[in-house]
Amino acid sequence: MRFSLRPLLVPVLVVALSVPLGDATAVPHPTGAAARSTTASFSWPLAPPHPVVRPFEAPASPYGPGHRGVDLGGAPGEAVLAAADGVVVFAGQLAGRGVVSIDHDGGLRTTYEPLLPGVAAGQRVAAGATIGQLVAGHPGCPAAACLHWGVRRGAEYLDPLGLMSAGRVRLLPLEPS
Repeated sequence: MRFSLRPLLVPVLVVALSVPLGDATAVPHPTGAAARSTTASFSWPLAPPHPVVRPFEAPASPYGPGHRGVDLGGAPGEAVLAAADGVVVFAGQLAGRGVVSIDHDGGLRTTYEPLLPGVAAGQRVAAGATIGQLVAGHPGCPAAACLHWGVRRGAEYLDPLGLMSAGRVRLLPLEPS
């Protein structure tokens, strides 16, 4: 089968094949930074639908302005889920809001706020386990409640959406030529 490199001459269908995050050398996302882990596979911290109401905005410097995570629209009382297997390193109040932070393999730490924590520091959690209940009160949230979900490796903040790889993309012809 031959394909032309000229655009629009061969219609294609994009098919995503599921590949665990650990098999990828880097997971691309809008900011261009790589968020990968050697063994972890990540999932959404809220059950669908979970609209992204504010995207990640990388800070230009460690203390500069930016949005060090994404805000996902939800409902008060909704279960907040661990995005991957890990160990809870913080669960409690911080600056008047409930926060849970989890360390994952590969040096990644995810943080979830505002929520009513349902786990304790030192507790091992599995991907998809309920770690708390979403509460209203996130500043600037256009939904009934918003979950701020952040991730970092060391001191570097990464886009959590980069953890949500659909897998390798292959282009297939729609019709045989």
